Amino acid sequence: MEKEVYSICFMCSFRCPIKVKVKDGQVTWIEGNPHVAGMEGSLCPRGAAGHSLLYDDQRLQSPLIRTGKRGEGKFRKATWDEALDMVGEKLSAIIKEHGGHSVVLGERAQLATHVSKTFLKAIGSPNHFTHDAICKGSVNTACRSIFGYVDSQMGFDYKNTKHIVLYGRNIFESLSVKEVNNLMYAMEHGAKMTYIDPRVTVTATKAHRYWMIRPGTDLALNYALINIILNERLYDATFVDKWVLGLKELQDFINPYTPDWAEQETGIPAGAIIELAREAGKDRPSVIFHFGYRGASHQNEIYFRRSILILNALIGSIESKGGLFFKKGPSEEDGQPARKLTQQKFPEIDLPRFDKVGTKDFPLPDPNHGVGQILPYAILNQDPYPIKALIAYRFDPIMSIPDSTLTKKALDELDLILAIEINYSDIAWYADVVLPESTYLERTDCVQQVNGLKPQMFLRKQAVAPRYDTRDGVMILKQIADRIGTGKFFPYESIDELVRWQLENTGFTMEDFESKGFVTYGKKQIFWDRGEGIKFKTPSKKIEFKSSLLEDAGFESFPDYKPVAKPDSNHFRLVVGRVALHTHVSTQNNLYLNELCSENVLWINKDRAAELGINNGDSVEVASSVGKGQISVKATDLIHPETVFLLHGFGHEAESAERSCRKGINDALLQENLTDKIGGSPALHDTFVTVTPVEY
Repeated sequence: MEKEVYSICFMCSFRCPIKVKVKDGQVTWIEGNPHVAGMEGSLCPRGAAGHSLLYDDQRLQSPLIRTGKRGEGKFRKATWDEALDMVGEKLSAIIKEHGGHSVVLGERAQLATHVSKTFLKAIGSPNHFTHDAICKGSVNTACRSIFGYVDSQMGFDYKNTKHIVLYGRNIFESLSVKEVNNLMYAMEHGAKMTYIDPRVTVTATKAHRYWMIRPGTDLALNYALINIILNERLYDATFVDKWVLGLKELQDFINPYTPDWAEQETGIPAGAIIELAREAGKDRPSVIFHFGYRGASHQNEIYFRRSILILNALIGSIESKGGLFFKKGPSEEDGQPARKLTQQKFPEIDLPRFDKVGTKDFPLPDPNHGVGQILPYAILNQDPYPIKALIAYRFDPIMSIPDSTLTKKALDELDLILAIEINYSDIAWYADVVLPESTYLERTDCVQQVNGLKPQMFLRKQAVAPRYDTRDGVMILKQIADRIGTGKFFPYESIDELVRWQLENTGFTMEDFESKGFVTYGKKQIFWDRGEGIKFKTPSKKIEFKSSLLEDAGFESFPDYKPVAKPDSNHFRLVVGRVALHTHVSTQNNLYLNELCSENVLWINKDRAAELGINNGDSVEVASSVGKGQISVKATDLIHPETVFLLHGFGHEAESAERSCRKGINDALLQENLTDKIGGSPALHDTFVTVTPVEY
């Protein structure tokens, strides 16, 4: 029997809508959903490799209980009841002795995140955090400081833009299919792209203008761009006069930061900076200065991201065709969103979070995501209280939090590490109990509320039965809750029952998703009236260059620029990034993708390599203050001399993931655990390393 199932991919975080073809209970083909504008039936390599994930005999196949030391990989298979009972008993004992707040759950944000949050709220724990915090916490804070919205509530009208400026946003490799298709359409119809990065990426090769900027100096570039836009009055005066607070303060502040000054700091010619500013002024308001997806490079990250947002506001791109927009929800069409379990009434929690977000230590980061890289310090220092249990839900702290050695040291202090996983990740390899989740092709999931210019809902629909002894994540959490006395907060017996509950009061049913995979609240795109109708969420209801969020917490809106020192002759700034073939740390063992990209190499400027006696392909030792390892070198002129580069996500230690085990080096092993104390992101590019030839 053949059928077609409309669903949602989960080979990365973008969740592209897909169509799955099934014959006799087997997936035969996956493609982009042809009914969704911008997808055009296309899919990226990771999405196409979902078939390989489904049929992989090296993924988790049953519950596991550790029998050896942590990290040894010695497990025994267990039944679900045995494994769930063990988790329930251990959690109950921990909660009884130390309180529910001693339990932390970290996850990769997903459609069922409301279920994870419900699990913690029910036991009285404030300690939920997501991978988003480690990826883009400072972007979130920057957006709130200027517009009152978080970054995920904002979107880009790629298809209609006239000029897009990307700061290391490697959009053609760390990609979303719809975004790329829409941007390619714009470029085919005359749009220009400026790309700024210390390394030549695939995106750089597609750009009309590429600048190999000195790493860490992007804020200097933006200060100079703002200077020219203001002093030559290239900005949208009508829009700025109506909506912006703090223009005079910005003008007074920015005057010393000229293009000539920026040239000395960034290495970009002053004339080129002036040219970009004038082009943006000419093409406004259909210009995008992209504020980035991952925004976790430096300890001043929030101010760099704010400078990008200020450029957009000056150009008047907010709520403009070809610019930035605020995502519109169902209420704009008099509709109701899908319900979430977090809307229930829970026991009150009056304790701080493990990362102290919301206290004087971290007053500004978003508590919906937290500051995940603080976890090792919170455990080791027992500050603000002892942490005794970690639930890692498809999130690997060993490979995602900087300084893996420190992270492992902290994990060893815990009484329980539970991994809910699909693959043999390094945290699964380190866990006490491993509970295997079904793949996205084997399960229905919670409703995806997709706000945008047209609010919609999508549904991930089960395409085939589970191949192995795996379960839906929402059922795993419910079954643990049943064992620790909080089952009443999970009033469903199946995922279908939960989805039907979510859809109550929306006017839609599960059956409405069958024909196309999604439902739409309205027919027309919604742009707010730029004259009177933009609904900013700042206290002033304006765009706040001078930010009440920052200044009420004791921080400056416009900090003086601090010059970025050049590393000495023996050191390089370590930068990391993505490739189109892999997602973070989760796909390196995928059969198809591993064959195409099986390990990372260290990019180094060929002239600097020659000075060190290093040739292309040589093995080197790369070392930082916290870790070291060996890796092969790619000596090239496609990277700035002050920088070396690693693909993120390699160097796995889980031996059951045979294809990826010990292939390449784990960048988190080398990275120092540094933080933007205002915005919340880790400073992943503020680690310096030495590179030494390996002698045999």
